[in-house]
Amino acid sequence: MGGASRGLPSSSPVICVDAQAVGASRPNRPLYADVSITVSTGDRVGVVGLNGSGKSTLLRALAGAGTPETGTVRFGRGVRIGFLPQDPQPAGATVREAVGGTWEAAAVLERLGMGALVDAPTATLSGGQRKRVALAALLAGEHDLLILDEPTNHLDLDAIAFLETWLASFPGALVLVTHDRHVLDRVTTRVLELDRGKGYVHEARGVHAGSGYAAYLAARAEREERAVVSESKRRNLARVELAWLRRGAPARTAKPKARIAAAERLLASGPQAAARQGDLGLSMGTARLGSKAVELFGVGFSWPGSATPLLTGVEHLLEPGDRLGLVGPNGAGKTTLLELIAGRLAPTVGRVERGTTVRLGYYDQVGATLDPTQRVREAVAGPDGPVTFEHNKLMERFWFDTDAQWAEIGTLSGGERRRLQLLLVLTAQPNVLLLDEPTNDLDLDTLRSLEDFLDDWPGALVVVSHDRTFLDRTVSEVLALDGSGSARPVRGGYAGWLAERAATAAPAPSSARAPAGRGTAAPARTAASRPPTPPAGGTAAGATRSPSTLRRLIGNAEREVAAATARRERAAALLAEGTADHGDLARLGHELHAADERVSAAEEAWLALAAEAEAAGLSV
Repeated sequence: MGGASRGLPSSSPVICVDAQAVGASRPNRPLYADVSITVSTGDRVGVVGLNGSGKSTLLRALAGAGTPETGTVRFGRGVRIGFLPQDPQPAGATVREAVGGTWEAAAVLERLGMGALVDAPTATLSGGQRKRVALAALLAGEHDLLILDEPTNHLDLDAIAFLETWLASFPGALVLVTHDRHVLDRVTTRVLELDRGKGYVHEARGVHAGSGYAAYLAARAEREERAVVSESKRRNLARVELAWLRRGAPARTAKPKARIAAAERLLASGPQAAARQGDLGLSMGTARLGSKAVELFGVGFSWPGSATPLLTGVEHLLEPGDRLGLVGPNGAGKTTLLELIAGRLAPTVGRVERGTTVRLGYYDQVGATLDPTQRVREAVAGPDGPVTFEHNKLMERFWFDTDAQWAEIGTLSGGERRRLQLLLVLTAQPNVLLLDEPTNDLDLDTLRSLEDFLDDWPGALVVVSHDRTFLDRTVSEVLALDGSGSARPVRGGYAGWLAERAATAAPAPSSARAPAGRGTAAPARTAASRPPTPPAGGTAAGATRSPSTLRRLIGNAEREVAAATARRERAAALLAEGTADHGDLARLGHELHAADERVSAAEEAWLALAAEAEAAGLSV
């Protein structure tokens, strides 16, 4: 499985694919040009960039599934390439046929949550199930190079942890596009960034050794700071030059027109325009929400013809300002519960009550309401059109430029369609927002903007997501669905749920072996598998501590949070001043990143202690 016998020599890195000066475009819009990358055995390359920058197009070219418009792509002799596109179509009439009949394939299917469907016809599978089957077939096969487009989409937390560990142990070459920042940080050693039509390769070296994603973040921040300094110098030079020329001596009646024109061009030219100007403008206003949002009374649901209910006895009150996460394995009923809250499904038992002022916004997984033949501007204007100046400004706020506004929705990238769907949901000014896997296919910039928006959004929020970073940022309470029909609240929110899983999970032998040649893979160092680190002076999770000890540790943790936050604010303030030189800017950027991590660690420690105190009956 995953390269048990290699087709390429393993004693030294061997080139799998070499792309030189490749370029691509879509109607009326270039994607990228002159992008070069060489991928050898042992390389792990993450590809990042804005939605619509051409990431999936580039992956198809590297996999040999598409031909670049310009440049060349060469493949190593005998290289075996496994390619996972965004919307794969598994080969074979049944799941078993699609993945092969080996025990390795069956084990991978089980780890990806598809073990119960091994004999299901592939024609009856959902899009997410098809993707998991195609991924299982790749992991159970023999490949020298894996090229994966959003492999974590539709995977639950345990499946993502398994995939992360598997990829970290894969001895071949890897190229992947993913929105999962934990996976990028853990797996990649290089990052290829597509930005404004160009490609930038970032190596994990020095302080960023082991993480191509960290190297990318640092290099991008440094490049943007350098662009700001360069632009300031350019404008000052142009203004001085023009001022000098225009106040020439009276005796000089024939001014050097060519020099004046050159200075004017210098002032007008500016740097290359950014692909996105400013931040994503998500704030559309929010309708007033009364004292009650949504309440569930003994809600149960069964699919027609099913003898086993999917949900039973679900009780919950959603109030203004609540931030609720629905967590649990695939198939536990998380999306179904969202559909019940939204009124798209009716409960078979119990009832759902919505407040009279509730205005629901539902950001579902598939965007089924989008018409692929409709233009973006027509979708934004709505059935009552026409397109107004306000509509145009709104589309620009969501980074749809003039060309994209006239594009048919079916020609957009998957991430651009998701961003359009988000625009349409927020323009209705909802005060109860339901998000079903919102991070699927969105680029990293949009994810960060959405997280920032939700920090201050006043309405009630319900999120289904397997993105650990997104849940960390957005959720304060959790309903855990265990797959048996029940949904129970978990103390301490998402961090408390992770701590509970870490404390109760017993280590079990892996049913799917790691790729040969690297030995047994170490457990993934992720939030899902790593128990929380106790504060200094504390004891291991699960040990009994006296009330006085808990209060002392909580006090220490609160002071650490305050100190770490103060350090972060100082670093941010120094960066905002803009008076530092190039070297200091890079240093301050590193300090701010380290301060962010320290704040997160301090907050996680405080949450774990607070959950322990609540369980012991102490007030926090």
